[in-house]
Amino acid sequence: MEVLREHGEEEEEEKKVFVISNELQDLEEKLSEIQVHIPNVVPEFDWSSIDTSQLPASYKTNSAKEQMLLQLGDNFHRQYAHLCPDRQPLFLHPLNECGVEKFVSTTVRPTLQPYPELYNWDGCAQFVSDYLTMEPLSSPITPPSYLPSPTTILKYQRGNCFGFSMLLCSLLIGAGYDAYCVNGYATREICMMDETREVCPLLEKSKEVLKEPMKEKIKKYAVKPPRDLRSKFELQQVAKKEADIEAAQKKKQKEEEEKVMEAEKPKPDPLYGLRVHAWVLVLSGKREVPESFFIDPFTAHSYSTTDDHFLGIESIWNHQNYWVNMQDCWNGCKDLTFDLGDPVRWEFMLLGTDKPLLLLPEEEEEELADEDLDDFDKEEEEKGFDMPASWVDPIQISRKEFETRCPQGKKVIQYKNAKLEKWAPYLNSNGLVQRLTVYEDPECIRVLEVKEWFENREDMMNMRQLNKKTEVTTEYFSPGHIQGLKAHTYKTMEPETERTMEFYSETRVDGLQKRVENAKEMTEYFEGRSDFLHYRHTMFGKRTKRAQKLLVNTESNARPILQIKEQFHRNPEKPADEDVAERIFMILEERIMLTYHCKDDYITASKKEFIKRKDVDNKGNKIIMTSDMCISYRVGSFVKNKKLLHLYEMMLKLMEAEKQSRHLVWESETEERLMQEERQRQVEQDLDYLAPFLIQMGSTEKMSKWQALRLKEDCLNDFKHRLIDKANLIQARFEKETQELQKKQQWYQQNQLSMTLEDEDAYLTYCSDAMFCIRILEIRLNRHKEMAPQKYIELEEKLCKDPRLAEYLKCNV
Repeated sequence: MEVLREHGEEEEEEKKVFVISNELQDLEEKLSEIQVHIPNVVPEFDWSSIDTSQLPASYKTNSAKEQMLLQLGDNFHRQYAHLCPDRQPLFLHPLNECGVEKFVSTTVRPTLQPYPELYNWDGCAQFVSDYLTMEPLSSPITPPSYLPSPTTILKYQRGNCFGFSMLLCSLLIGAGYDAYCVNGYATREICMMDETREVCPLLEKSKEVLKEPMKEKIKKYAVKPPRDLRSKFELQQVAKKEADIEAAQKKKQKEEEEKVMEAEKPKPDPLYGLRVHAWVLVLSGKREVPESFFIDPFTAHSYSTTDDHFLGIESIWNHQNYWVNMQDCWNGCKDLTFDLGDPVRWEFMLLGTDKPLLLLPEEEEEELADEDLDDFDKEEEEKGFDMPASWVDPIQISRKEFETRCPQGKKVIQYKNAKLEKWAPYLNSNGLVQRLTVYEDPECIRVLEVKEWFENREDMMNMRQLNKKTEVTTEYFSPGHIQGLKAHTYKTMEPETERTMEFYSETRVDGLQKRVENAKEMTEYFEGRSDFLHYRHTMFGKRTKRAQKLLVNTESNARPILQIKEQFHRNPEKPADEDVAERIFMILEERIMLTYHCKDDYITASKKEFIKRKDVDNKGNKIIMTSDMCISYRVGSFVKNKKLLHLYEMMLKLMEAEKQSRHLVWESETEERLMQEERQRQVEQDLDYLAPFLIQMGSTEKMSKWQALRLKEDCLNDFKHRLIDKANLIQARFEKETQELQKKQQWYQQNQLSMTLEDEDAYLTYCSDAMFCIRILEIRLNRHKEMAPQKYIELEEKLCKDPRLAEYLKCNV
């Protein structure tokens, strides 16, 4: 039997070795398929090559009414070009994704989305800004000749400023806003989505309203202040000197600020005033909008209509009409009036009943109201041509698309001395959705502060802030934490170190509001307690070496407590001289001190001090309460002190209260330790290679051999795929670098004759850096191919030695 068992074990071991060798062979074969070669030049995303076979017929043809609209648009443009020969051609009917001319007003597709976040303009603008990838215009000074529909822009998650504006305007009109797409001119920073000179919105401080200090009322019988005997001349000289110093400091600070502003000032733009841009105009009136404003669809920021970033407007349109701006834009948009019913300032293309009315002065409005409205209606012109319905399908945003937001779930925005990173919810295992990194220098090298925002975490943490200067971390929690934690400030997670914790006191049984701790003391603040306790301060001694070595968190191994001080609010149901205000347990000195609340019209409080003694002496005789064991001071009362029996009973209750207080302090320490252990488990789970597979398997307390083998196989397969993915990632990076180098070489061949010496030196430097990067990537890929099988074997050995699997696998390593 022993021989058969040994023979069976040998066969099983041979099978394991055979399986591992097959896995390694498969891994090596897949890695060998990855070849390093210079690929052909792959052009950038081409809108003209997208698949349009599944699009509806309205995308590919024009109806009779749409054809008539195009004719009206051409006629309108001819008249406009004749009357305004110096103006740029109007942006009327670009080609759509199917190569068909479509009037821009019919490209707007008002659609209301089923998400509450998209009911307001800021939510719509933020979604469009996050969801789409910005593409610059092919020519910075002319509008595009190609404009896909909002549905196609959503599908491919990319577009230029006109595509962004069309989609945003469609969402805003669907949500009930009076919104319009704008074709105009803007600064280089707006057109190129350059926010490196803008302060991050998350860093903008709200302006605090300064309140005037309250003037104290002069009391009639107040004591006059003592006479000021100082020399007024000397005071004037000191004040003058201080004013001169302050003025010099302000002047120096102003000069430094001007130097910084001059250094940060952008270089002059040769195309200033000529750069074409599209944005969204929201007029006041609907949705309780008090004042008209602009929205930049690239950044989702709102601007005043007089902002310096916007330099002029050619035309605007919505789903009902098209207007041409006839006002002078020599001063940008500052002097423009957005009364679309004024035919002198805004020339509209279609005459219909839906156009806005001209805003008349009050006197003319009253005269019009006095006229006979019936005659006025008879003289009204016949209704003109109506705008055809949009040819675009209703805009549909799925729940997955809405939650994923950013392309591939991540987006990075560079601000002035700051970088903002965004992730889709559930993309990161720790719930991270946003990170703001603040830097000291404009080059964004020295980190000053890091803020992280989280969602859908089990511990309810929603924000974490790390100050790199002080190394202080502050974590903020939403209601629902198991200990009711609200905020946690610390330098290190090691126990018995300096930290401050704030709690949602209304969710805790003990009413704890705040806890401040360091190595020697702990202070706790309470509110809303039935015993009126609001403050507890504990002083600790040094832990013994034996206790430091013990890891078991028991009350006997806790830090030695030297003193506990507790303070209580006034209990109106008790007399003041019987209502304890402060209670101090001096444990080493074996004393208890009581201080009572002050009685009305008294400035001192009653006090008692108890001296604890052992119940029995050295001979075993029971000690009786004596008068020297209690020292009392009673304010404003001539009543004799209470009997010794009453004092003895009071001391026994205080000794029991001391035990209870010591136990509560130990529970507070235990609570912190549990939180530390939970955080440590989370960190270990993030690093545990088996954690994802153990979670999928569920309970592993009674794991079978088949489950252990399956767990090992799943872990090894996952690691193999990650090794292959890493190789593919290095290869993709290699191919990208080679493509860019090829493009640069083609550009050099085309512009070689007209290049300056500086351009040629820059080209040679770029080629040198690119070749170095390509060589490094080639070395990394080859080294990864060599190391991958070895890493696979190391993981297999590690799994066999893992205490959770060792008894089931029993591998020979």
